[in-house]
This record gives sequence, structure tokens and C-alpha cells, in this order.
Amino acid sequence: MNVQELVRDTFQDWSQEEVRPSPDLADRVLRARRRRRARGFAAVAAALVAVVVTAAALPALTGRTDRVRPASFAETVLAHPDQSPPRELIAAGDIAVSAFSGTKWVEQSNGDKVLTRAWQVHNPATGRYERTEWAWLDVAPGLETAAVLEGELPARRIGLLDTSTGKVDRWIEVDRGLASVEWSPDGKRLLATTYSKNPDRFSHDKPMNVNGKEEPGPVQSRTGFYVLDVASGNAEWTERPFDRDRSGFPGNAREDFAWSHDGSLVWAPSMYAPGRIFYDLDGRRMPAPKAEKHVGYPEAGLSPDGRRVAGDFAGADDGINSWVLDAATGRRVEVVPGQQLLAWADDSHLIAWGCDPKRCSGRGEFRNQLLVVSLTSKKVIPLSGFRKAAADGEGRWTPVFSRK
Repeated sequence: MNVQELVRDTFQDWSQEEVRPSPDLADRVLRARRRRRARGFAAVAAALVAVVVTAAALPALTGRTDRVRPASFAETVLAHPDQSPPRELIAAGDIAVSAFSGTKWVEQSNGDKVLTRAWQVHNPATGRYERTEWAWLDVAPGLETAAVLEGELPARRIGLLDTSTGKVDRWIEVDRGLASVEWSPDGKRLLATTYSKNPDRFSHDKPMNVNGKEEPGPVQSRTGFYVLDVASGNAEWTERPFDRDRSGFPGNAREDFAWSHDGSLVWAPSMYAPGRIFYDLDGRRMPAPKAEKHVGYPEAGLSPDGRRVAGDFAGADDGINSWVLDAATGRRVEVVPGQQLLAWADDSHLIAWGCDPKRCSGRGEFRNQLLVVSLTSKKVIPLSGFRKAAADGEGRWTPVFSRK
């Protein structure tokens, strides 16, 4: 089966699902249509998008041709299964791959090693991903602005980058060193984790054993976090150092904070189940929000409607699958064909790393591609080409997801 046939058959299945359009679906589709005008699509990708648009434009199978069918999930999908890393925008539902990075280790003259990131960010003016030299970045909802940090980390200011021009419109300066920054769900605030040292620099003075060999080791130096109001530039810092008892994954010095689903709390990773420790904006430990009680390690977390939670790997007995949980009870309610659940495209579709065992067999478990998977269908849509089965390098790229 070729890509066009796969997409056609999958959307035929999905079109039979009872899906209620969200209130902003029309705006999302218009934005998706504008993005499709970007030039330079490769032949396979152009054919794929053509299939997507055609499938969405077909009238409902009622015998009537005098009414327009509501916009469908199909019209939001921009896929490039021949590209890895991607060159043109990848998107599905309300989510786009706004940027991505590849990593490499750089040995230092004193014996340290620094993990560096090579970033590419989507340019809305060209419809393509473009290289940028920032040490860290995150893209705001709407894909028009990125928050950037300059290296070597930790940085002392945040740049607000216009993704169409590649120029920083404004700098927000702070008193403490920053090593990560993340936009709030509403795009009005920034959460920046502070460190006294670069969490990506591994020290030869703190060696660790890696496969029987001594390698430079991590140095925990997290100090807390800032919450910054973007409009005013006001920044409030909260002290919250590395918690050796509750977090501290072996071999890891980066323990960044992230926003809760509604942006009312922040959380940090924990090595203990379910995997997240929540805090209020003053740094006080808080119980997990009711809707996020069962949210664990998978990045996708809580669905937009708050009813489902992305679960762990479910095994490969009958394909490569992951669990989806009921948010209220934590009970396993669905199995979807994905290796690692990354983001919710909408209430019933997820973006995942996945791999058809027939295509990956013998080529490494990490040779995977971005997929769209459905809660009600076992079929998938490939969004990207396959990543290289390597520990690092640009062929081993990691996506950043933002609301369109």
C-alpha cells in the first residue's frame, strides 16, 4: 500500500467516527489552508496533502450535494513522510511541530563534555524549518514568536524572536541564570528554570560509570524558577532547588519545570511514579490536580477535554502499542498503535513516535517516525520520515509542539 492509499483508507475510517467539531475549528482550518500555499513541497508530500484535502472535501454520504460538509480532522493534517528531519511544516489537529532539535556531545579542553543542541524553527513566511543558533527555544501558540536563550547556558536574558524574520524584537533581562524556558498554555507567560551551572555540561571532576567506563558526570545545580509576564516583562523568581529525595534521575542534571495543563501550577519530573511533582507558583508542594492525578511520564499528558491521559508503552505482542487511560480513574481504556505518546492533536487523536515492526525489524528499536493515531481506529497516518537509530546527531531529532 502506498502513502496515498494509506491516507485515503485511514481518513475513510476516521470519517465514520462521531466527532464533534470544536468551536475554533473553522479558524484552524483556514490557518492550515494558508500554510499549504507554501512552495516547494516534495512530490510525495504534495500528493499526501492533495489526498487529505480531497478526502475532507467529499460530501457526506447522504445522497445530498447541496450542503457543505463541516470541516474535518483531515483538513488539519500536514504530513511529509519522506522527510526526516522535516523541511516543511508538520501538523495535525490543533498542534504543529513548531521547531525541532538534534543533539551532540562536544568535548572540552578540560575534560568536560557539553551536550549541545542544533535547532530548526518553523518560519511562517516560508513554510519551512530554518536553522538557528540559539542554545534553547520554545515557540508560542500561533507559531509567530519564540522565546530563546543564548549560550553557553545559563543565560541572563530571554529573547522574544519573530519567527518570520529571525530577529529578536525584545529582550527580557533577569538576575539569575536560565537554562530552559516554556510558554504557558495561554501564551501570556513564560516559565524559566534557573540553574547556577549549565545542566548540559558534564564534569570530569564528577565521573560516572557508563557501561563499565568512567565518563564525565552531571552536576545538579537547579535553583528555582521564574514566572514572567510577557506583556510587562515582570519576573517573579521562586527558589526551588534540586530535590535529591524525590527527583534526581541518575545521570541527569537537567530538571526543568513545566506548566500544568491549565497553567495554574508547575511541575518537575520525579523518578517515582507517577512521575510528576506539582508546585504552586510560590514553590510550595501541591497535590496533583484532580484531572492530572494519573498523568505520568508520557509527554502527551492530559487530553484537551480532560477525559483521557496518555499512558505508557503497552508492549509489542500485536504491534507496537501504548495505553490510554481514563483521567478520572487511571483505568486503561484504550490501546493505540504508538511507541511513545507525545502530544494530543485533539480529543481523539494523538501524535506519537511509532514504528511498524515489519519496517523496523532488525534496524533498531529507535528507528521510528512521527504518526497520527486515533482512539477509535488501529490505522495510522505517517507524519514524518524515520529518524536514525542513533543516540544523538541531527538525524535523531526531537520535536517541539505548539498550538497553531
